[in-house]
Amino acid sequence: MAIADQVQRIGAPVREWARHQRREYTNGQPRPLGGDLGAMGVYVGLVAAAATAVRASGRELPERIPLGDTVLLTVATFRLARRIAKDPVTSPIRAPFTRFEGASGHAEVAEEVREHGGVKHAVGELLTCPFCLAQWVGTAYVFGYVTAPKATRLAALTMTMVAGSDVLQFVYDAIQNGGLPTQTEGVEPED
Repeated sequence: MAIADQVQRIGAPVREWARHQRREYTNGQPRPLGGDLGAMGVYVGLVAAAATAVRASGRELPERIPLGDTVLLTVATFRLARRIAKDPVTSPIRAPFTRFEGASGHAEVAEEVREHGGVKHAVGELLTCPFCLAQWVGTAYVFGYVTAPKATRLAALTMTMVAGSDVLQFVYDAIQNGGLPTQTEGVEPED
């Protein structure tokens, strides 16, 4: 019991400091600081485990990544993060943490975090934020690129093609709806 008492004695000021910081930061709002800290811990743990696995495998890290691969992985990260965060088809992943609010733009949904405060809030915010997810997705692509570059390029190519297709869909819709001039508009008739 002496060790447990020592842990309690040492931990009490740390817990009090953390409670004080939460009160000062949140300004009475339900912010999931503990859940966010947990998410950061999971991220750091996964990165450390992946880095350890890469090192143990004896793989050499690339000196640099060619510009074409960098662009491919960047566009793929954008598309996959947005797909996870906003796509109706991926809503079952988000459903335990969010509430459907309605449509949001072309082929996207708007969702609100279902619980305020705690781990479910932090996970809900992560899963509905394409900017937040990009860190996780980009890291996965980088580790994939280091360990299986051909397969990762192929997976990234798929998401990059989808992103390109999305752009073309928007351009087509804009032309169909009169948002972009067609080739004959704005051309002066010849005398």
